[in-house]
Amino acid sequence: MSYDLQEQEQIETLKAWWKANGNWVTSAVAVVLLGVLAYQGWTWYQLRQAGRASVLYEEFERASSSKDPKDAAKARDLTGTLIDQHGSTVYAAMAALRQAKANLDAADLKAAEAQLTWASEHAQPKELALLARVRLAGVLLDQKSYDRALQVLKVDVPAAFAGAFADRRGDVYAAQGKAADARAAYTEALVKADAQSRALIQMKLDALPGA
Repeated sequence: MSYDLQEQEQIETLKAWWKANGNWVTSAVAVVLLGVLAYQGWTWYQLRQAGRASVLYEEFERASSSKDPKDAAKARDLTGTLIDQHGSTVYAAMAALRQAKANLDAADLKAAEAQLTWASEHAQPKELALLARVRLAGVLLDQKSYDRALQVLKVDVPAAFAGAFADRRGDVYAAQGKAADARAAYTEALVKADAQSRALIQMKLDALPGA
């Protein structure tokens, strides 16, 4: 009998607690469930977007590898579609970088600049955005937009990109006739660049006035 009374007291205590806190608990559970559903929905959406982007990128690769002028136009259109509709995917970034190279080969510097500007600001993963910055600075250098090129390179970069950024700054300074600044940039690049790049950087350093 004492057990029954104790059990009844526990039930009454639970009822009282639920009366005081039931609404809060229900709301909390609802929020958690909504969060789970939202996450699952977003994951599904991202996977679906990535799948569509993958198909478009395969079309882009075929078109960009073709020698047919019609396919070149198709590649440009597909790049635009990937950027507009799937800009958060790696496929959009890769298409932008590859199309920028095609534009450079066709001497269309403004189109290449547009592609690389987008990639430098939006490409994922970050490494592709940094690669785009180095290439964009090169395009601006070709257009003699020296100040803009230096501004593009004025960002914090991980060690893996420090050499490439320093090397490109050296190119800009050298084009401006700022030998001392170019020498400092190339010297930094020699320390931070990978082994394959050092020979060319050394050649540029040696070619500076007063070397």
